[in-house]
Amino acid sequence: MDIGTILQKKEFDRDDIITLLSVDNPADIESIRAAAESVLLSECGDAVFYRGLVEFSNHCDCDCHYCGIRKSNASINRYTLSMDEIISSVKWSAHRGYGSVVLQSGERNDAGFVDFLAGVVAEIKSATVSEKLPNGVGITLSVGEHSRQAYERFYKAGAHRFLLRIEASDPKLFASIHPSAQNLERRVNCLKTLRQVGFQVGTGVMVGLPGQTVENLADDILFFREMEIDMIGMGPYIVHKSTPMGIHADYFNQRKDKIFQTALLMIAVCRLVLKDINIASTTALQTMRSDGREMGLRYGANVIMPQTTPAGVRKNYLLYDGKPYLDDDAKLHHAELQKSIRSINRKIAVDSWGDSERAIRRSGR
Repeated sequence: MDIGTILQKKEFDRDDIITLLSVDNPADIESIRAAAESVLLSECGDAVFYRGLVEFSNHCDCDCHYCGIRKSNASINRYTLSMDEIISSVKWSAHRGYGSVVLQSGERNDAGFVDFLAGVVAEIKSATVSEKLPNGVGITLSVGEHSRQAYERFYKAGAHRFLLRIEASDPKLFASIHPSAQNLERRVNCLKTLRQVGFQVGTGVMVGLPGQTVENLADDILFFREMEIDMIGMGPYIVHKSTPMGIHADYFNQRKDKIFQTALLMIAVCRLVLKDINIASTTALQTMRSDGREMGLRYGANVIMPQTTPAGVRKNYLLYDGKPYLDDDAKLHHAELQKSIRSINRKIAVDSWGDSERAIRRSGR
């Protein structure tokens, strides 16, 4: 079946998804991109939602084989921002019209961490109430696996979205990039618990992992659909040299153009299949190409996460090599983002929580 015929469908099966992800003809790629953009505009509108990203701690109890802040990496300086430092970063975002923030850290689930984060969330909600944001900023957490009790505390404190990436929905591929102590089934159960608690739930995968097939990626999209995910944060796999997967540097360098293009196709096909969700155009895309974030938006993404972590600690939150904006002035970054979004004829949603249309429809709001 040709690409044009597939794109006329309202629903896509596994074979359709595999075909769409496998294209390498520029004309077919453009057809998929244009179709995804059309679905985005009809289902979600032309707005781009900001999430001010605060990477508040790089302490981590996990030892993922690909991650630069993994527990066993002794070459980085560990830090945790104080509550005042976090609040200051969040207020900076709120004053510039970012209606939402993401609080991200390494994975810890000790009682002290849970107490600290619940307190931070409650303080943010109180500190950011304004005429434009009568309920304070929207808060997304990206802090890993926790107990139901901890998730309930975070939700009651005021967070309402949670991003928990699975990185790979195939058990064998998941096992190849994680130590045996980490378990895909447990991570999936956390996603289910988050939904039961009341969170809008997000997840995502890495695109271009060694051993990953196009069938794996198609199954990832089917997993997102089966789980009724509200938001997706995914991006290209990029090597970090100080990890066990640093041995794959040649693999990555030889394939990086293909990995980048496949990451864009994943955004587009997710938009075609899932339609009314939020999809982030991630910093990893910007790492691979200077216009990567804009490309992600053109392929169907509608969320970006500007870096608002204090500049003095950004270099210590390197999940992969080459991450941009480590020393940039946040004001300049903000101005650059506004210019780039307008250059692709999209508008910036100001003072908006930016919940996904899917989540809004589910809640009846």
